[in-house]
Amino acid sequence: MDFGSLVYDRPELGKFRVHRLGVVSPEIYELERRRIFDRCWLYLGHESEVPEPGDYARRVVAERPLFFVRNREGDLRVFHNTCPHRGALVCRTDRGNAQVFQCFYHSWSFDASGALIGVPDIDGYGPGFELAEMGLRSPRFDSYRGFVFVCFERETEPLRDYLAGALDYLDLVVDQDAGGMRVIPGSNRYSIKANWKLLAENSVDGYHLPALHRSFFNYVAGTAKAGGRTAKGDGNRRGFGRSLGNGHGVMENDALYGRPIALWHPSFGEEARAEIQSVKDELTARHGRNKALRMCEKSRNLLIFPNLIINDIMAVTIRVFQPTGPASMDVTAWELAPAGEAGIRLRRRLDSFLTFLGPGGFATPDDVEVLESCQHGFRSGGVKWSDVSRGLHREPRGNDELQMRCFWRRWQSLIADTPHVERYERGLPPGAVPEAIPSPE
Repeated sequence: MDFGSLVYDRPELGKFRVHRLGVVSPEIYELERRRIFDRCWLYLGHESEVPEPGDYARRVVAERPLFFVRNREGDLRVFHNTCPHRGALVCRTDRGNAQVFQCFYHSWSFDASGALIGVPDIDGYGPGFELAEMGLRSPRFDSYRGFVFVCFERETEPLRDYLAGALDYLDLVVDQDAGGMRVIPGSNRYSIKANWKLLAENSVDGYHLPALHRSFFNYVAGTAKAGGRTAKGDGNRRGFGRSLGNGHGVMENDALYGRPIALWHPSFGEEARAEIQSVKDELTARHGRNKALRMCEKSRNLLIFPNLIINDIMAVTIRVFQPTGPASMDVTAWELAPAGEAGIRLRRRLDSFLTFLGPGGFATPDDVEVLESCQHGFRSGGVKWSDVSRGLHREPRGNDELQMRCFWRRWQSLIADTPHVERYERGLPPGAVPEAIPSPE
């Protein structure tokens, strides 16, 4: 198999295609585990999930069990969830608070800094047995503005360099509240019988929205009309797609719906209008008109390569998908909210989160069904390539596919183990942001 020819990238011909072997082959999946998920920075969790000493949360990242905890000194620590003695899981619940983690196999005990502090019948070990050598092991980890990432390769670039232009878009999320943002306890979890890269594509694909999610847009139009307001048109036409470097990409569009941060919609009720306007005024005073307008009246789907999505749309959703095979993945989503948000404002945000992106919402069941349909369709054969060329001939709109092509170019370079070269298509270079974003009409 020629791993260097899985992406046909000829922008001068207006052609960009991806070979369907890339989403069905077990051999390619095994390569992805070694060359992508063992080398790239991967999202673990958010610092706000463990605010107090002893708070912990466990995760599975690239099929590896991990947990992160706040130690007595208030420092964040991340550990491989395996006992150095004989391998059993040390942290066995999803979240909680503990100063000591005890392996249930032989009762070896560890503190929240990972040190081995207790061994039953320690006299049974010889003089060469050192407690300090048998503590919990840590992967490489780092955080940016509360977002915690791990990397299983010691020699790769620092996290900030890896995030590249995605840093600015994370800032747009975190700066939405002067007190910072927090993850709301609880999560949505579901599985999809499809290749993980299909969800990476789908999450930044504006082209499918009016066709696949028609029921949601009918709902939005109906509530707008009931509120005495004309529903907006296609926000994608005035939006844009952007490469952010290292395979990260974003689509940014006019918001076609209410945003709890500061874009009123009739579904929020007339009583919310003045409150939302006051939030917008405060953001404008703090950040200036252009940045505040982008925060309030624009929506963004941010893809951080390989498997993290920040949906800054009608609510702020953190979505991560962990591949479990060439045609299966586990998906987890959390809601991000201003640290001090409570009461009706928080309920409004959570309702927005569940209404569209929840497992029973307007969008997620549609997306799950269509991705599984694609995976099933690949079995038919007869077609070797999928087309990802939309927008190659023009300035990239929000419903074009530039943001998907940057993902596939990075994927190709890692699978083929060749240097990654950033391509400049039409529009702004990777990571650049327009000086002014027009306000919705």
